[in-house]
Amino acid sequence: MNLRAALRLHLCFAGLLTVSATVTGQNATADARDPAAAQSAGQDGNSNPSLSNATLQFVVVLSRHGTRSPITEGSSINKFAAAPWPKWDVPPSYLTPHGYQAIKLFGIWDRANFARQGLFAATGCDDAAHVTIIADTDERTIETGKALAEGMFPGCTVEVHAQKEGTVDPLFRMVGGPHPGDEALAAAAIAGRIGGDPNSLTRALHPQLAAMDRVLAGCGHVDPLASKRTSIFDIPAKFGGSTAYSSAYSGPVTSAATFAENFLLEYTTGMPDADVGWGCVDGAALRALMQLCSAGWDYNYRTRPVARMNAANMLDKIEKSLEQNVTGKPVAGALQKPGDRLLIIAGHDSNIAAAAGSLGINWIIDGRADDTPPGGALLFEVWRPADGGKPFVRMEYTAQTLEQMRHLQPLTKANRPAAAEIFVPGCSGTDESCTWESFAAAMQAAINPAYVLP
Repeated sequence: MNLRAALRLHLCFAGLLTVSATVTGQNATADARDPAAAQSAGQDGNSNPSLSNATLQFVVVLSRHGTRSPITEGSSINKFAAAPWPKWDVPPSYLTPHGYQAIKLFGIWDRANFARQGLFAATGCDDAAHVTIIADTDERTIETGKALAEGMFPGCTVEVHAQKEGTVDPLFRMVGGPHPGDEALAAAAIAGRIGGDPNSLTRALHPQLAAMDRVLAGCGHVDPLASKRTSIFDIPAKFGGSTAYSSAYSGPVTSAATFAENFLLEYTTGMPDADVGWGCVDGAALRALMQLCSAGWDYNYRTRPVARMNAANMLDKIEKSLEQNVTGKPVAGALQKPGDRLLIIAGHDSNIAAAAGSLGINWIIDGRADDTPPGGALLFEVWRPADGGKPFVRMEYTAQTLEQMRHLQPLTKANRPAAAEIFVPGCSGTDESCTWESFAAAMQAAINPAYVLP
């Protein structure tokens, strides 16, 4: 394969999408915004006909934190690369200053968009009293909550609620691990999806893995005889390990997913082209390589027995928060104050992937299937018909495009973030909406009650 060889990269794990990408020695000047531009063309805030005669009355935003520095450093990843990984200006796992600004821009968009939908006034601080923000205990999630608050309500007082930094908050992470029998069931479910042979996933995603291995080898910039690197194909694929936080499967795909995530972080924090995958990865190539990351999340977190454990407590509290708004009565376990119109939960990609796997929902945005990029969010919306009918629920996934994050582009109606309406199996109708009763039933079916805490 020469320096400019074109790679046809197939989304083998979903069978839904084919992406063409070119891994080059220098970043190409492709219009990587085309996927989102095509998707958002002609959209407006209330493009769904069922929303034209309804009022948005409450939203739960389950958000991933903004762009952070890599969590994994040192020999565990260095041995796979022919050149040193770039240096970061913040400690491992911290939100970057660039990431903070990107989230703030998303907050500005959210305020304007919610104002168009009638949830808030376009400006002022009065509505800040009707917002609750809860963040996990990590620095990156707490700072993400602050950035959203600053963007939505500049100059206003909006507290970000979080437990003591560094502690385990059971809203975001399973406490105590899987119960007896559940770990074996989850491992069997993952093995069953892969086909019983852990090498099957390596074979299915071999083109993407080969492209990743070439980037790690320097994409032709480094003399292979001078490099002592380990190929990702040398990683043994195997079943085994925890289904709570890591995986019942490990191998080339899970390691490559970490590297793809690192390239994503380099790109979305605005690093120079030469530092994004050592100058080998542009926006188009990144979208193709991110298929490896999506595959890792798909099998290890979206597999339903795994997801129903990990998302149980989160989905239970979201369901109770929605119920409190729909009924207008206090509900034990609801996370927001009575009368709130917005609840923001600043968490992780693992929270979104587990919630999606539990509910059986999917999306494609910005040229990527089921990806959970920095700042991306699942929205749970309660709408009330203007004729006084029963409230209904709809879901949406939204995220800034990779280029919007990289270049800190202001978000406007002409340059809106990517968004996809969500069809919820078991409750959505032809307009994607659910009655409250059917949505509550779908949420209950998605939850493993043994993992719900008070």
